[in-house]
Amino acid sequence: MRARMALKLANIAVETREVSLRDKPAHMLQISPKATVPVLQLADGTVIDESLEIMILAFKDHAMQGNIHEASRALIFDNDSNFKKALDAYKYPERHPNQTQIQHRADGEVFLQKLEHMLSLHTYLLSDDAGIADIAIFPFVRQFAAVDDIWWQTKYYPKLYDWLKGWVESELFNSVMTKNPTYQSTDSVG
Repeated sequence: MRARMALKLANIAVETREVSLRDKPAHMLQISPKATVPVLQLADGTVIDESLEIMILAFKDHAMQGNIHEASRALIFDNDSNFKKALDAYKYPERHPNQTQIQHRADGEVFLQKLEHMLSLHTYLLSDDAGIADIAIFPFVRQFAAVDDIWWQTKYYPKLYDWLKGWVESELFNSVMTKNPTYQSTDSVG
């Protein structure tokens, strides 16, 4: 999602293919044995299979490039490491039985509290203008909120709640959420 948003914002046209990760197309596995999404194959054959790398490429010649500074990188790293780990454990507590789901949620809330504080200082995470950190982090906060919508609605994160709602309702987000038919190739690997 964050890679698609960056590509769209940077006006980089791509052919989007929806894939079923249970029935991975052979072509996807040929270009990226990692077998995860996203995968971007450039015209010269270069393959990028990390969403943050796709975002950085998209913003290379875009005004958003100025937002890729140390504070952005540090916040995105915290999201992609600590918060994502807590998110995965919260979403799939049966895979992480070392703690209860509530304990995993509390681990994730450490990051949410940090974001709430940041949003009390600015409209967006690091300034009053949307930046790469906002786009990079938004999808993960959205996933976290969706695990238990009732909890999310009643938890007191007013700035974060409004920030998330703004992104969910944004034209940018909705433009990349158009669902395409699942890509079918002649060969697939299960």
